[in-house]
Amino acid sequence: MPFVSINPATATTFAEYEANSAEQIESALANATTAFSSWRHSSFDDRAQLMVRAAELLEGEIPVVAELMTSEMGKTFAAAKGEAAKCAMAMRYYAEHAQEFLATEPVATSASRSGVRYDPLGAILAVMPWNFPLWQVVRFAAPTLMAGNVGLLKHAANVPGTAQYLEGLFRRAGFPNGTFTNMFVTHDQTSQLIGDPRVAAVTLTGSEGAGRAVAATAGQHLKKCVMELGGSDAFIVANSADLDHTVPLAVTARVQNNGQSCIASKRFIVVASRASEFVERFAAAMAAVPVGDPMDPSTVVGPLANLAQRDLLVDQVAHSVSHGAKVLAGGSSIEGPGYFFQPTVLSDVALNTRAGAEELFGPVAVVQVVRDLDEAIGVANASPWGLGASIWAQDRTEIDAAIAGVEAGMVFANAVVASTPELPFGGIKNSGFGRELSAHGIREFVNIKAFFVA
Repeated sequence: MPFVSINPATATTFAEYEANSAEQIESALANATTAFSSWRHSSFDDRAQLMVRAAELLEGEIPVVAELMTSEMGKTFAAAKGEAAKCAMAMRYYAEHAQEFLATEPVATSASRSGVRYDPLGAILAVMPWNFPLWQVVRFAAPTLMAGNVGLLKHAANVPGTAQYLEGLFRRAGFPNGTFTNMFVTHDQTSQLIGDPRVAAVTLTGSEGAGRAVAATAGQHLKKCVMELGGSDAFIVANSADLDHTVPLAVTARVQNNGQSCIASKRFIVVASRASEFVERFAAAMAAVPVGDPMDPSTVVGPLANLAQRDLLVDQVAHSVSHGAKVLAGGSSIEGPGYFFQPTVLSDVALNTRAGAEELFGPVAVVQVVRDLDEAIGVANASPWGLGASIWAQDRTEIDAAIAGVEAGMVFANAVVASTPELPFGGIKNSGFGRELSAHGIREFVNIKAFFVA
């Protein structure tokens, strides 16, 4: 079965790639094994020089790779250019800080010398999603390669061109053959790769279902894994919120990346004292969001990534409305070519409906009114997911209460939840386990080795 690039704005196919043969998979594994045997002994300075070169190449090609991402998965051209620039920044960050993060740490014991060192593990398999087709991979690849590991990429089937671009980028930067390899493999072949003894560990960003499957396979083979899965992030509007600041960013938090982000705010939990004004202004602002051609600079929301994603969102909204949910803005798909859906706001959503119980991966917001901040935190925590959350308040006590009380891997105050190289990224509960980015992320795929010299 070929890997197909379909432009979601026009529903037209523009490229196809064949799945790797058994011989190609074996060659990739053999090359990765050979590359690791020497790459693990390379210096941090040598690795950093190549990583900076990759960043330079990427920076010079931002419009080209951005147009490719827009064509393959529909994110706006402006967002795609920002994603590419962010990738270059992360490459430079790890080029600068990897040696510091992985430096041998002396520990005082009864020994003459003792401590902890961080050694590379080998080939790390990355199973990556389509929604941030460049950033998701780079935030794995930059720390992985700087740690002395090598990377194997199994990217989403609908962004094969971006996957090929990434392999070419690292090769053109001078990384040795086998250091980073893109593989066009099926789900069954991915399971076989996880079980191969030449693969040391696996990282996945994707759906909860995919995470359960990959983590189960990794567990069967006693392989270390990191799972960054779905989310239904809470956006808590507290009594002291500045609505002039909050409302525009509430829209951004929901429609970023056409609403297809694991850390996009999806549940807008508003205290009763601010509910009337917030809900009215938020619904009006969502209804006014420009939807259209993602290459058009005026477009804020482009198409959903594929037909299945659009149809899923249609079903989730329709089911919830049929069980009493009210549509305050939008509410349906947009006729014509492409996979477009109106920016939507729902209220009175029952928890046993699809919009109440499932992750909404598109520009649909659910608004819920609560008595006070304590109830807001309780509602935020009454979710199987725990990726990110945000608190919107001017009062320091309200901010600190939310940061301490919300069960999530990340809590932002008066800012849209985002990933940045300086802070660890990841969740709890059904949002997965392990961390990416920061010093914590680069240490996920190393051997934390104690040594003791008597």
